[in-house]
Amino acid sequence: MEEGAELDDPTGSSPAAAPADSAPGDVPAVDLVTGEPITPADAELPFMHDVTVELLLASPLHRYEGRPEDGPVEAEGRELFESIDLRAGLGIVGDRYFGHPAHVGSAVTVIAAESLEHVARTLGLPEVPHASFTRRNIVLRGVDVDDLRNVVFSLDTDAGPVLFRGHRPANPCAWMDAAIAQGAHSALRGRGGMRCEVLSDGTLTLGPAVLRSSAELGPAPV
Repeated sequence: MEEGAELDDPTGSSPAAAPADSAPGDVPAVDLVTGEPITPADAELPFMHDVTVELLLASPLHRYEGRPEDGPVEAEGRELFESIDLRAGLGIVGDRYFGHPAHVGSAVTVIAAESLEHVARTLGLPEVPHASFTRRNIVLRGVDVDDLRNVVFSLDTDAGPVLFRGHRPANPCAWMDAAIAQGAHSALRGRGGMRCEVLSDGTLTLGPAVLRSSAELGPAPV
């Protein structure tokens, strides 16, 4: 898991966009992590799910570094946005993992909003923790995000679909006990979300969205 956040971080427009060499929606011929070709069947994505994008985070800083008891690194500027721009093989424009070759397959992290509600119920918290504490880039409601491993999927918030491949779970870390509440680390096991590769250029915005996937997904577990 990655770095900190604050409850009252204001939302705004997307981070400054980097120039793109391809048009939105363009798909590379091969998966940049596995080297496997992206087939027409991948792009068809026959399973459709109505979801809601509840949070979009792009931060230039790794804020969860060192010992949790020392607290997160201070934020520099805005981290939560109404829209974000994504680039194939690079990640989210303005984010700490953008353009880092070692993080191609994990440049974007996605978590289910229902996972935070599970934490609140399990720990008896008075309110649901703000999703930004998880440091996930995209928070979705309405689908089992943790089922996206090795699944090609797209998200369309009415600006055209952005294509992703889920690669591996974004396992929670000990920082969750410090950032959310004691026991949050354990409560998020198996619900920490997915690390994903960006396969096409595009833009995502907050609000209703359509998720299409190469495999059938269930609703987020409660």
